[in-house]
Amino acid sequence: MRVIEVTRFGGPEVLALTEVPDPSPGGGEAVVEVAYANVLWIDTAIRAGRAGAWFPDRPPYRPGSGVAGTVATVGAGVDPAWVGRRVVTRTGPGGGYLDRALVPVDDLFAVPPTVSLRDAAALLTDGLTAFAVLDLVGGVRAGERVLITAAAGGAGAVLHQAAHAAGARVVGAARGATKRDALRRLGAEEIVDYSAPDWTDRVRTVLGGVDILLDGAGGTYGRAAFDLVVPGGRTCAYGAPAGGFAVPDPASARDRGVAVTGIGDLRALTAQARRRHLLAALDAVAAGRVTPLVGQTFPLDRAADAHRAIEDRETVGKTLLSV
Repeated sequence: MRVIEVTRFGGPEVLALTEVPDPSPGGGEAVVEVAYANVLWIDTAIRAGRAGAWFPDRPPYRPGSGVAGTVATVGAGVDPAWVGRRVVTRTGPGGGYLDRALVPVDDLFAVPPTVSLRDAAALLTDGLTAFAVLDLVGGVRAGERVLITAAAGGAGAVLHQAAHAAGARVVGAARGATKRDALRRLGAEEIVDYSAPDWTDRVRTVLGGVDILLDGAGGTYGRAAFDLVVPGGRTCAYGAPAGGFAVPDPASARDRGVAVTGIGDLRALTAQARRRHLLAALDAVAAGRVTPLVGQTFPLDRAADAHRAIEDRETVGKTLLSV
């Protein structure tokens, strides 16, 4: 089978397509014939050697964290009824950019009949993240004022729709006309472009202040957004594509009574919590409350192009590899 490996830290060109033997399932395992592979911004940071503080991966390693597809074979002790079922699953050290994934059967999630494998792959990390973030901030209630940065990202688009469905007043911040248009197609009404120097003033004009900040951008955008949070507000800094996680100053947050959560809380989630949040995301899509924003797919052998597009900030919503 084909698999992508990272041979050394560096640019997208270090992603190498190679052939390896097909996996064979052992006891309690299943082999999934992959339809779509999950691609994340953090995959690019790990590959470039910029994420050593958070992730232990060292070359040579196989990138990718999850796939959606169909169960091809199962090992001893596994219910044969799994064979032929559509599933989404996280992958381990074997990587996720590949034709066939060998995974523990306990990690399989059956995909609801009304949810496509493409959408299921898009939810695996971003849907889980979005519903975990909502849980970390204590949920969103009707009438609350919510600002979402990187709102046209995979997780941001899910958060925007979920907060709007809860009755919140939501402003999505995104960069560029293409991303703003994508949000409008999902039903977003209030959008600001944070490439404009007065973008925070525009947020104040619409909301007055922010009760909940869901920061998927980080960097200077996240730090500027934190200044909009009212005393007693809540914030979760879960993304960093704009230049590092925007962790608020503890003294400032304490003085204003702002509850702060972030990437550390997300990484500390238990397996049970992760399972609950992913199931919530799948249920939301099956019920029609949320539509994943899949902006682009690349063939497996063009994984380098997928990484390049993410790093150049040319992507909208979720990026997937089609296998």
